[in-house]
Amino acid sequence: MENFTGMIDRFLVPVASKLNNQRHVAAVRDAFMYIFPLTIASSIVILINNLFFSPDGFIARVLRLENFFPNLSEAQAVLASAANGTIGIMALFIAFTVAYLLAKENEGDELLTGLTSLSVFMIMYPAPFASDTVNAVETTYLGAQGLFVAIIISCIIGEFLPKLASTKKLQVKMPELVPPAVSRSFSAMIPMVLVIMGASILNYIILRFAPGGLNELIYSTIQTPLRNLGGNIFGVLLIALIQSILWIVGIHGPNTLNAIRSAIFTEADQMNLLFINEGGSLNDVPYKETWVMLNDAFANMGGSGMTLGLIIAIFIASKRSDYREIAKVSFVPGLFNINEPLIFGLPIVLNPILAIPFILTPIVNILIGYLATVVLQIIPPVAIGVPWTTPGPLIPFLGTGGNFLALLIGLICLVVSILIYLPFVIASNRAADKELLIQK
Repeated sequence: MENFTGMIDRFLVPVASKLNNQRHVAAVRDAFMYIFPLTIASSIVILINNLFFSPDGFIARVLRLENFFPNLSEAQAVLASAANGTIGIMALFIAFTVAYLLAKENEGDELLTGLTSLSVFMIMYPAPFASDTVNAVETTYLGAQGLFVAIIISCIIGEFLPKLASTKKLQVKMPELVPPAVSRSFSAMIPMVLVIMGASILNYIILRFAPGGLNELIYSTIQTPLRNLGGNIFGVLLIALIQSILWIVGIHGPNTLNAIRSAIFTEADQMNLLFINEGGSLNDVPYKETWVMLNDAFANMGGSGMTLGLIIAIFIASKRSDYREIAKVSFVPGLFNINEPLIFGLPIVLNPILAIPFILTPIVNILIGYLATVVLQIIPPVAIGVPWTTPGPLIPFLGTGGNFLALLIGLICLVVSILIYLPFVIASNRAADKELLIQK
């Protein structure tokens, strides 16, 4: 362990320190930190809604609440709108906040830069479409699925608009009697016109090639190579790898690849359930290598990246007060596989140290699950549907009909994830110390 952490300290920590102090990375990191309270508040509400009011929720099923409240699912509508105003518009928060922070770094007008970035994001957003008697805007890319585009746009606007606004030839001078706020707005008027006009022209060009706009162009580019994947261990590993990488760059990996995963694996999962319902044995299900049976059962404890292991590793080895506080508030949501507070709170997004175990851990645990169920066949495949909010190791236990050896394999996967994360958590302690020295 010491040799490995020493290697990380020599090679990775210096790079991480420099990268973390790079102004664009710092702006993105700090922006996620600023919106963290909204993220955690929303996650807690969603957790309560799914655990208690969904008929498929873990607590609802354990307590059989639907037997006492026949209309239980209707109660979800009471809290359902909480996500719309928080994580549902996260891309808008990032589009504004990153540009705001960069403008502050570049000694520009923070508010106008943030507003311009938000404006450009919506200029590049998919065009409204007619729905009955009104024009409607799809909300797909307002949330986590639009983060990548929001980060790109806000970094560009936050970098270049302050520089354009500081060019004296582009400034509109107002009389001294004009209030400072009005004078400041007019001073940046020409640069803002140029930026908005440029964004409109670029959007028009993109629409010629991709009618769905920039967001759809990026997503279709990512999705196209995956369409012919089959339901096998290599397909599961590849999707797990891509999903983790997408999270690292700020794209909601599970949502981005959901359509592809569904197209590849849903039929196989349904065939397995039909086989079991007709009296077939778990050991003989026709499809043993699906996403649910390998990733969700063995590599998703705490959410993407197996982050329940990261939370425990932070409790064990982290000396950083910010990490420990975020781990505390993320622990309960993490038990039920909700990890947005951790991903955007630490953050894991654009974190060069935590990116490595975040990508590696699910792959290792998928292979452990594959070895246990398909190669050695020491436990049956996890073919029984289990709610996604079920706490980690209980998924293979319940999904195999109560096989205690499957519970043990699940616990082994959790321990493995802790061991993988530990050296990187220790390295993050050293990275934090070096960042403090640089700041001093």
